[in-house]
Amino acid sequence: MNINVLTIFPEIFDILNSGVVSRAIKSKTLSINTKDIRKNAVNKHNQVDARPYGGGEGMVMMAEPIIKSLSQINKNKIGKVIYLSPQGKKLNQRKIVSLSKLKNITLICGRYEGIDQRVIDKYVDEEISVGDFILSGGEYAALCLIDAVSRHIPGTLGNRDSYLKDTFSNGLLKGDVYSKPEIFESMKVPEVLLSGNHKKIDDWRSENSLLKTFKKRPDLLDHIKLTKKQKKLLEEWASKAIL
Repeated sequence: MNINVLTIFPEIFDILNSGVVSRAIKSKTLSINTKDIRKNAVNKHNQVDARPYGGGEGMVMMAEPIIKSLSQINKNKIGKVIYLSPQGKKLNQRKIVSLSKLKNITLICGRYEGIDQRVIDKYVDEEISVGDFILSGGEYAALCLIDAVSRHIPGTLGNRDSYLKDTFSNGLLKGDVYSKPEIFESMKVPEVLLSGNHKKIDDWRSENSLLKTFKKRPDLLDHIKLTKKQKKLLEEWASKAIL
């Protein structure tokens, strides 16, 4: 998979050379191609922004440097063009899985008050938001997207099936997890996890995942298909007001 990133701070993406994502980069199953928008600045002062027409606070990234940067990418390598924006559709696991199946993606990272609307109107295929809050720039949102997508690329995770049991992978939150020691500050690991009975462990994990979702993110339950057993458990917990 190839991901192009248009940014005025390409050095931010050096972090991807560490940790899990670096595995995919080293194995060449993932390529990150950063394009420094400032190299296409409109003058010798490296200007890439200007005051908004009609007045207003802040500065706006100009169209010309962004479009020039975009034009320098091989047309066959551009793929889907995404602008990271708080006005976009909220990123979720379903979208991540969908994006992971693409061969090429181009991310545009805005700064200041955003980018000239004409770039969005003519060149952007989709706007994506990582949440209802404001960041200093699209770079941090792009890092989130790249990290999440890379987990679905073969060669990124030590265990290729790990992402299948992540939170949101089946629409629910991941259940509680425990490690050594068995007893810590008088708190014990649930007995079932020490039993060696894989059927009971799987049942416990499934029920615990559902319970955790019910307590922390009940809104997620409206968007998944529940089994009869799950529905019965939810009814029992609701009647007992387990929160």
